Amino acid sequence: MTHLTRFLAATTLALAAVSAPFHAQAQAESFRVGFVNQDRILREANIAKAAQAKLEAEFAKREKDLADAGNTLRTASEKFEREAPTLPESQRAAREKSLIDQDRDFQRKRRELQEDANARKNEELQQFFERANRAVKQVAEAEKYDLVLQEAVYINPKHDITEKVIRALNAAK
Repeated sequence: MTHLTRFLAATTLALAAVSAPFHAQAQAESFRVGFVNQDRILREANIAKAAQAKLEAEFAKREKDLADAGNTLRTASEKFEREAPTLPESQRAAREKSLIDQDRDFQRKRRELQEDANARKNEELQQFFERANRAVKQVAEAEKYDLVLQEAVYINPKHDITEKVIRALNAAK
């Protein structure tokens, strides 16, 4: 009886080992994986382009004013460099202090503009990615994907659903 039990156990294990790859293959065939390239969505989706244009318009005047102030400061600095050797010491020191103050003010305005622009860009990106993630979820549910990846070292192009997501985003005005 012991030999029979061992034989049956060995036979059962052998059958399980032989059938395991077939079972795993059947499961793998029903498991759908998709991939989304978020950089491409950010470049090509209409809402991303609109957000970028909105940000550019929002900060265009401040950027122009800052560029004008920079040009004015540069011109004044160049003029000072040319005239400095011929100026009396008190006048040269006063103009130098004035230029340093103007430069400090210019640098402060530039930092403030950069901080404001970065904050607004982050707000717009957050809104965009929320909408993009909803579109990814919509496509994944409609096409019955089990898993959608956003980053991968390699992805077979047949699993790329980026174009479908871009179309969904463009359609969802």
